[in-house]
Amino acid sequence: MIISSPKTTDIPRLKDLFSQAFGDEGAFLDIFFKVAFEPNRARVIYKENEIVAMLYWFDCEADSKPLAYIYAVATDKACRGQGLCSRLMVNTHEHLKSLGYSGAILVPGEISLFGFYERLGYKTATFIDEFTCKNATQGCNFWEIDKNEYARLRKSYLPSGAVIQEKENLDFLNSLATFIKGEDFILAYSIYSDKLHAYELLGNKDKAPNILKALNLKEGTFRTVGNVKPFTMLFPFGKDMTSPQYFAFAFD
Repeated sequence: MIISSPKTTDIPRLKDLFSQAFGDEGAFLDIFFKVAFEPNRARVIYKENEIVAMLYWFDCEADSKPLAYIYAVATDKACRGQGLCSRLMVNTHEHLKSLGYSGAILVPGEISLFGFYERLGYKTATFIDEFTCKNATQGCNFWEIDKNEYARLRKSYLPSGAVIQEKENLDFLNSLATFIKGEDFILAYSIYSDKLHAYELLGNKDKAPNILKALNLKEGTFRTVGNVKPFTMLFPFGKDMTSPQYFAFAFD
């Protein structure tokens, strides 16, 4: 058994494992491996020359300290229950520390996984407000913007101590979402089955129903700053890494 970074020639196997674990396929995987994947930001377990577990990370920062947003942790169905995921996570933590990261942050895909990651040393770090609403009778003005303008504007909306997610985070999100700004808000969203999915709404969240009306949509789900729903967990690599106050982009 070997734990290391994958090779670019492993991409077909990584896609298969990704699809098996999360159900993603086709265009999503093509975009991820074209835009967001770097072998040096991934760790895998090889067993008899085949990848049986994997994880990736995106670079981000909080309080000017580098963080790794760990993403898509998965084990092959035939190899589950053998402790491979835990082994991969522990190895990755040591690897990240050697690279100078101050901590790792992740978004558990299910409530039950909070307990699993807690046993590995993670603690709940950030919360969000997530709500679903219908459209209003009146719309609002907005303008579509590019990822660079969005990154610039969001710094003025982010609460103190927020995780900054740029670089490959924005590149990947740009492939999935549309960015808009209004008079008192910014929004990154996608549309699935005629419903809006907001990766992040910053600013006046009361505008959500008006945004839906302006986009000719009947319903949408929005994520925004709040303290209602546990969202991320943090594993600090040192005492100087304090818990951030907000994290936005989860590519679920």
